[in-house]
Amino acid sequence: MSELQQALFDDVSLPEAASQSAPASARGILAAPADPALVALAASLPAGLHLGTSSWSFPGWAGLVYGGAYSESALARGGLCAYAQHPLLGAVGIDRTFYAPIAAADYARYAAQVPAPFRFLVKAPMAITSSWLRDERGNFIDSPHFLDAAWTIDEFVQPCIAGLAGHAGPLVFQFPPQGRDTTRNPDPFINRLYRFLKALPPLTGGAFFALEVRDAELLTDRFFKCLQSTGVRYCVASHARMPAPAQQIELAARFQDEGAFVARWSLHAGFQYADAKSRYFPFNRLVDEDVDSRASLARACQAALQRGFDAYVIVNNKAEGSAPLSIARLAQQIATAA
Repeated sequence: MSELQQALFDDVSLPEAASQSAPASARGILAAPADPALVALAASLPAGLHLGTSSWSFPGWAGLVYGGAYSESALARGGLCAYAQHPLLGAVGIDRTFYAPIAAADYARYAAQVPAPFRFLVKAPMAITSSWLRDERGNFIDSPHFLDAAWTIDEFVQPCIAGLAGHAGPLVFQFPPQGRDTTRNPDPFINRLYRFLKALPPLTGGAFFALEVRDAELLTDRFFKCLQSTGVRYCVASHARMPAPAQQIELAARFQDEGAFVARWSLHAGFQYADAKSRYFPFNRLVDEDVDSRASLARACQAALQRGFDAYVIVNNKAEGSAPLSIARLAQQIATAA
């Protein structure tokens, strides 16, 4: 951790487990036997490439990631250590933080279960990125912390960096659809976004901020200049409301050719989440291969890595049917051109 980070986060106490090496297994969850072909593939990949899935609690991954049949709850509690033993899975997304902040000690417990090179992509709480929330009765209310930099630092950035330390990768602000007023006239939103991003502390040691949107109308020159001027990376998102990854990559590259590449390959084109979940469950095979998105992501990773920058791709089961198998295909394509 840098001196600046230490100054920011020295008031956060961490459990001793955060500094310990990851154990061989946790809560009886065993890793699947390593496939020699995947081990060889992993060894051929460029340094700085971080591939992973959006979560790790899928019973359908028995034989692919896990060495037995385990329940979703068991994997959620104790499967991360086994997940991290897969030769290609050097990263993972933490989604639970989108729904509510978690403590530094919770982040530290995640960090204690993974080896040194492993990185986490962490979603910021939706209280920061959504202008409205639902109360306990389901009614819409204004979010008191929408684009609130001070609250973001205290409740998200500080505990995340303190807990994950060297395992922190992209800290992603995922903005849901912002509504017609914003999409018709994005400038007021972009102005407020700029002030918010400018107020965040600089991060070092592999951690950095990234931003994802769900409104294609926001992808203007002014939006990308906002990210460029604040040092925030654009996160490519495969989503029904967004252009194809290739188009997003092309738009962002005009302003963001220097820095890490970040993508969340979340959903197959033409599907809604519920439809894809139903079609692909239990997520143990590729059902609908998306060769165009895969090729675009592979090229973007190669371009970043060749310029000396890291590349992150976090894959959801709903992209093709099985995130670990999608990652294997993506890794093969990246290795071929490495």
